[in-house]
Amino acid sequence: MQQHRHARRGAELVFESVRVLIEPKAELPFEVNRSRKKLNLKIDAVLDHRAFSLRNPEYGAVFRVQAEIVRSFAEFLRAEGFLEVHTSKIVAAGTEGGTSLFKLQYFEQDAFLAQSPQFYKQMLVGAGYERVFEVGFVYRAEDHATSRHINEYLSLDFEMGFIQSYQDVTRLENRMLARMMENLRQNCAEEIETLGATLPDVGEIPEVTLTEALEILARDYGRDTAGMADLDPEGERQLCDYAVKSRGSEFIFVSHYPRSGRPFYTMPDPENPELTLGFDLLFRGLEVTTGSQRIHDYDMLVDSIRRFGMNPDNFGFYLEIFGYSMPPHGGLAIGAERLTQQILGLQNVREASFFPRDRFRITP
Repeated sequence: MQQHRHARRGAELVFESVRVLIEPKAELPFEVNRSRKKLNLKIDAVLDHRAFSLRNPEYGAVFRVQAEIVRSFAEFLRAEGFLEVHTSKIVAAGTEGGTSLFKLQYFEQDAFLAQSPQFYKQMLVGAGYERVFEVGFVYRAEDHATSRHINEYLSLDFEMGFIQSYQDVTRLENRMLARMMENLRQNCAEEIETLGATLPDVGEIPEVTLTEALEILARDYGRDTAGMADLDPEGERQLCDYAVKSRGSEFIFVSHYPRSGRPFYTMPDPENPELTLGFDLLFRGLEVTTGSQRIHDYDMLVDSIRRFGMNPDNFGFYLEIFGYSMPPHGGLAIGAERLTQQILGLQNVREASFFPRDRFRITP
């Protein structure tokens, strides 16, 4: 090895001989050492040859960054007193009213793939752990075919008890994201440079209510927001543009969504019970987090289940711990692939999944 100031790592290898270990048997699908821009491949071509494409330094760098995102998430929460847990992905009922579920045959009965570890996170808070987090796959049987959706994704979840408000959750996420970006700067500088990405500065993340967000879209972007009960993709992009220009932040929290559009366990706003103490975090034009304060009162939770047209008897396993009393609690879920996509400026969330599962792909 010789030192060389022009070499990428400061040195060059000098080969005296080369020995072939094994010869390839197939023609290469594309030139793996060229840059992604020069390759100009459609994403299906990349994914059809996924293991081979990961030999490309740029495609491979994505997952070194993602690994640091996941590591930072866990490291930060452990330092905050959270316990890492692992919950079942085979469940008897859906966490969001039984929609968008993958059904499977579990011996003599029907079961489903978990949409979220939500029930288990809450139950474990009530079991005395108080603060828990999980990194695990979740499954959504949603008939999407967009650049922002996949049907199996890695969810970064946490739940915390004895909170005063949902803002205890958002403030914790704010600090976590700041630490995460510091870690990426320190530990993934080469990968960030390889991918031509720019890491955001995470200061104090601003917050607006959904009502305020819709007023901003109408006032500053000429949108007709009459009847809108949520933000559409264009609205998410416009609100992030507003956050950069007016608040100096690439992140923005949106809170107080209508109760009808949030899961039944979301705490209603005591000042307006038709709204919730739920929030989303938008980053560079895309929702990357959903969270809320949860209902901890047993009777209120049972009433909410009925309000959503469901039978509380089907949720006995979940409701049991609430009957023994539960502390005020809340939490959130972050889509690891979406967060990776937005940090690195990827065009499609599938680029941030090793082996993505979407509406049409179950291989490789």
